[in-house]
Amino acid sequence: MAEIQSIKQRFGIITQSALLEQSLDTAIRVAPTDLTVLITGESGVGKEIFSKVIHSLSPRKHNPFIAINCGAIPEGTINSELFGHEKGAFTGATGDRKGYFETVNGGTIFLDEVGEMPLDTQSYLLRILESGEFIRVGSSQVQKTDVRVVAATHVDLRDKIRQGKFRDDLFYRLNTVPIQIPPLRDRREDIPVLFRKFSVDFAEKYRGLSIQLDEDAKRVLGSYRWPGNVRELKNVAEQLSVLTEQKMITAEDLRLVLPHLFQRHLPALTSSGSGESTTFQEREILYKLLFDMKNDLTDLKKVVFELIRNNNLEVTDVNHFRALETQGSESQTRDMITSSSYESKASLLRDEYDDEFYSEHRPVILDSHRQRQGVMEVVEENLSLESMEKDLIRKALQKHRGRRKEAADELGISERTLYRKIKQYDLQ
Repeated sequence: MAEIQSIKQRFGIITQSALLEQSLDTAIRVAPTDLTVLITGESGVGKEIFSKVIHSLSPRKHNPFIAINCGAIPEGTINSELFGHEKGAFTGATGDRKGYFETVNGGTIFLDEVGEMPLDTQSYLLRILESGEFIRVGSSQVQKTDVRVVAATHVDLRDKIRQGKFRDDLFYRLNTVPIQIPPLRDRREDIPVLFRKFSVDFAEKYRGLSIQLDEDAKRVLGSYRWPGNVRELKNVAEQLSVLTEQKMITAEDLRLVLPHLFQRHLPALTSSGSGESTTFQEREILYKLLFDMKNDLTDLKKVVFELIRNNNLEVTDVNHFRALETQGSESQTRDMITSSSYESKASLLRDEYDDEFYSEHRPVILDSHRQRQGVMEVVEENLSLESMEKDLIRKALQKHRGRRKEAADELGISERTLYRKIKQYDLQ
């Protein structure tokens, strides 16, 4: 614990978060080794600081350290930048040039945004990591280098692998020791202390008074999501230091200078165009919403049926009553079916209006000339998602007379997925 505090003071890392201190502890432990480290985290969380901590605590600390943003180097020149080139290797190559892996021999290279590295460059990097060998562009001579690689990315490299944009063998080679840096929204206890540090720094820079936040302003900053993380918080502190005259910042001052801090980006369900790509989180939210809607509709039906029975109301045509009940739901159901993310929603709502439901839940209509003919019975429905999906597929196939392409289009899924579901549920 004392070592972590010492490292925090040495590198200016300000945090009270146990999550960030855990990540820092991992960096301290892996620093004395030569293991490759992959640092992941959103943009602006301070991944480069962690790479410097690892280098400064390693046996290579007296050797060169260089940070390279792979996404900032054009694809056509990145091989030359990293591995060097020979004279005449390409147009403009007027002489030999050493690459970073050659000039930083014995030191540490920090490869930021490694997920943006081209595929051919990834194969060269993999060879260096495995054997320490590389070849300059335009040369046939194999050279050796002894460089420790610390990589970082703000994207999920596993998604890149699935898209065919990143080599899986390189990922496992880089991911020897993973370090995850939490975003600022997951360590909100750091927001006030970081803001205080930034405001003091900018007061010295602009030769003014250091600004402070009142309690309401602290709550506003604490409830904001900070997509830009620490970098964005630093920008906010600088803007307020320059644009406000008073020392104590209120929530109203924040609203006038930075109104975007009051925007709330609530989660929304969107159609991705393919039923296969809908995320589990989206489905979980959707199912909860639909079950709540279903329960509300069932309660409403019970109330209506009870009113009809208790007040001896005359309804001449039950089909007319059912048509009125479903009138406002047909267009809504049709819209839901067109979205691939709402295939289960269509199944839930259709079950509410099929003939089987009304045959089981038909209300008993009483009038002054007739006695009660029966007792309304509510049968507990099967809420299994699997049975709902199976029933919806069966109805779609019946509607389109077994034409799978048209049924798949209506369900919002691919024909291949429909074929798999047909075999899964034995709907041949």
